[in-house]
Amino acid sequence: MKLPLTFFAKDIGLDLGTANSLVYARNRGIVLNEPSIVSLNNRTGQILAVGGEAKKMLSRTPAHITAVRPLINGVNSDFDITQEMIRYFLKKAGMTSPFSYSRVVIGVPSNLTEVERKSVEDAAIGAGAAKTYLIEQPLAAAVGARLPIEEPTANLIIDIGGGTTDIAIISMGGIVTAKSLKIAGDKFNEDIIRYIRDEFKLIIGEPTAEELKITIGSAVPLEEKLEITARGRDASTGLPKEIIVKNTQIRAALERSLQTIVAALREVIEVSPPELVGDILKRGIHLCGGGSLLRGIDQLIEKETGIDTVIIEDPLTCVVRGTGIIIEDIEKYDQVLANVLAPRKINL
Repeated sequence: MKLPLTFFAKDIGLDLGTANSLVYARNRGIVLNEPSIVSLNNRTGQILAVGGEAKKMLSRTPAHITAVRPLINGVNSDFDITQEMIRYFLKKAGMTSPFSYSRVVIGVPSNLTEVERKSVEDAAIGAGAAKTYLIEQPLAAAVGARLPIEEPTANLIIDIGGGTTDIAIISMGGIVTAKSLKIAGDKFNEDIIRYIRDEFKLIIGEPTAEELKITIGSAVPLEEKLEITARGRDASTGLPKEIIVKNTQIRAALERSLQTIVAALREVIEVSPPELVGDILKRGIHLCGGGSLLRGIDQLIEKETGIDTVIIEDPLTCVVRGTGIIIEDIEKYDQVLANVLAPRKINL
């Protein structure tokens, strides 16, 4: 008896994020969650480490070793390194059997050009995928959140990732209005680094900024006072120095970027059909992505817009769960994947 080719299929969903990449294997669930970082030997061009091992080297390498993020603002900035990173993730997830026929659904930012989309597809195929489907991350997040995307009603979702913030209104299985900002988790870290340098004359690295953001960062004033010790290099003397940083200072550092996200959200709502805007008022705003874990960001958006705002359960894995739901029943979501019409995008 001749078995169908899909009998051997090892279909996967891949959330190719700027900060972290997650892999969902069909019938197995989420099998991998690693940083999107690659460590290179500049002299030989050899890849030394990928994922978690490479992240340990970030800001701690000698001159001939560089820890890089091949995806900048969700865009493939280095084709070869991205391909090797995807190949590593597929191999670690057990997807590289010579008998496998891997279909891959990849979540990508909604602002990618056709050239950038083709670059992601080619990198996945070069890494071993037999067929690749791309889906916008906010649409995948809506599927992962089990929102009724195929109904004629508005689903407003904000995906605050590492490199980009995607805001989209989804109805009838497609994105009606969308906006993508290069302001997200990485930009928050840059804001904190700049603030600490300007206010304290202390130079810190990205890992320290990330720790400050997670530990004491907030989008709204907190009842409790939080503080943490930060260590770095004194900008004046060049010697080691430590300071005490308060949560009010981190909130001040993030204020401008957060207000930019709120302003973009308002623009998306303003250009949307009035019937969908009415649906949004009734159904609310849904937040996902790592940036949604910033304390009080849902309260800030709700205060600024007057619309109920909720954080989706397990927001970090929402996009990859959406790609997983799709590959578990790819025929059902064929129309979602085949939606080639570009949504109405807004430019600042």
